[in-house]
Amino acid sequence: MTRFNKLRAFVAVAAMSAATGAFAADIDMNADANDVAISGYDPVAYFSDSEATKGSAEYTATYKNAIYHFSSAENRDLFRAAPSSYAPQYGGYCAFGVTVEKKLPTDPEAWKIVDNKLYLNLNKDTQKRWLTDVPGYIKSANEIWPEIKTVEASEL
Repeated sequence: MTRFNKLRAFVAVAAMSAATGAFAADIDMNADANDVAISGYDPVAYFSDSEATKGSAEYTATYKNAIYHFSSAENRDLFRAAPSSYAPQYGGYCAFGVTVEKKLPTDPEAWKIVDNKLYLNLNKDTQKRWLTDVPGYIKSANEIWPEIKTVEASEL
């Protein structure tokens, strides 16, 4: 392989790697292998309907390179206008998990809105523990999150 061809191959590989990474959800976002956040649940519905509602791939929006699904175009548009108002806290990782310096997955059915912010938990059992001292756990998680948000979950 000539020097020119090696350079061209290197540039092509670098460009493909950069393009692939450009669409991956940000490191501080909890998303699946397809970059879908909250397992496809509609983040706006937690606020408007007071329930966990599965969204549809027909209505999507992105935030921090994660893809959110919505149950309606109206919910999608509300999210697009103010994504940080609807996206779950701590990038959608378990609110209790953050208090123990972990980025844990979440169950979209284990949720609570506090002070107009959406919090998710690993599961209903973890949520029961979190609910014993919500203000204390939120205070603790708010202090810890800046330290762990840019660390890969597998490294915590």
